[in-house]
Amino acid sequence: MEQFKALLPGAPIYQIAVTIEDAWPHPYFGAKPYLNAMRSMAKITNPYFQDPGPEIVAKFLANASTWRGETARAVKKELNRRLKENEMEGKET
Repeated sequence: MEQFKALLPGAPIYQIAVTIEDAWPHPYFGAKPYLNAMRSMAKITNPYFQDPGPEIVAKFLANASTWRGETARAVKKELNRRLKENEMEGKET
């Protein structure tokens, strides 16, 4: 698990989405569309059609509260870190 956690910060969003699907075989129905969208995103700044990437990730997290466990905590922590980092970069410009 430690090796997995070490890989998360550099992983593209689509790779994180695959990890989520592997660890959460029956996701909450509200999380599915955002998880599917994340499969086509390399970075959090990538849009999905007309939807901004950060919004997709935030909505996934809002609908992933039933996903629990060590992998869930690590992935959610990383996605939240990226959201916060993106928000901070947006305020600097």
